[in-house]
Amino acid sequence: MLIGELAERAGTSTRALRYYETRGLLHARRSSNGYRTYDAAELRVVHEIRALLAVGLTLDDIRPFVDCLRAGNSSGDVCPDSVAVLRRKLAEVDAAAARLGEVRERLHAQLSHAITHREDTCTRQTC
Repeated sequence: MLIGELAERAGTSTRALRYYETRGLLHARRSSNGYRTYDAAELRVVHEIRALLAVGLTLDDIRPFVDCLRAGNSSGDVCPDSVAVLRRKLAEVDAAAARLGEVRERLHAQLSHAITHREDTCTRQTC
């Protein structure tokens, strides 16, 4: 299939497909007229790339998943390198969530203090 058809079927742009190709994630052949042509298997690769991008993985993170698919696996997340990426990314998300929890607690404490201080001040000054 040509790049326009692949883009339409994958729900993405031809620009994105060309970028994935330059990053080595997508494989295209060139026809005699120079047009990119793709095998049907590349549609599965594009779907995998887009799904993984949607959950916050980078294109570098995604490479093991694509390699896993290209090795003939039915899913890109069954190979050890893919599992390692998922574990690392989950640890990053857990750490970020913990940091956000700490920030939330500090903001809550500061807000409680501000409300209490405001109420004391307003009582004395009739706000």
